[in-house]
Amino acid sequence: MSCFTPSMALLHAQIEPRRLLAARASPAAAENAATGRRRLLSAFIATTTLAAGLQGQASPEALAESWGTRSFLLERFFQPGLSPDDAVARIRQTAEGLHSLRDMLDGMAWRYIIFYIREKSAYLSQDLKSAATTLPEGRRKAYVSKANELVDNMAEFDYYVRTPKIYESYLYYEKTLKSIDDLVAMLA
Repeated sequence: MSCFTPSMALLHAQIEPRRLLAARASPAAAENAATGRRRLLSAFIATTTLAAGLQGQASPEALAESWGTRSFLLERFFQPGLSPDDAVARIRQTAEGLHSLRDMLDGMAWRYIIFYIREKSAYLSQDLKSAATTLPEGRRKAYVSKANELVDNMAEFDYYVRTPKIYESYLYYEKTLKSIDDLVAMLA
């Protein structure tokens, strides 16, 4: 060979192809993974069942004051359809919550007010419809007009809180309180 032969030609004979080791799962490892998943799933189910059982033991005072983020998630996704009596109770609870909103309005906590208004108006229309079935036919027309007035006032209140315009927010807050109080009086 001449000195002009590339060095790669000499090295080709020494290169051996590498054999890749195949990873094989043994049946015992697959069973261990499956039983691990089963254990995890059963532990999850046990803890959620235990937590649900402990929630049922709450005091009546804690159950009476159940408006907020946690109850919204519970009501929205796990209790979508309420009976007419429960809907009336939730409307009364919403009225109490709106009355306690005054401190946040005075403190100009706009973000919390917006969240509360949107949270309550999300299911209020469904509650108003189901509560209408408890009324006799003669009072339904007045109830529907008051319910529409309440929904309109809450929408305007939401708009002015978003802006935020202070005078108009107070004005529509008072209108919302008046209309929801009239509605609760009709349902009593």
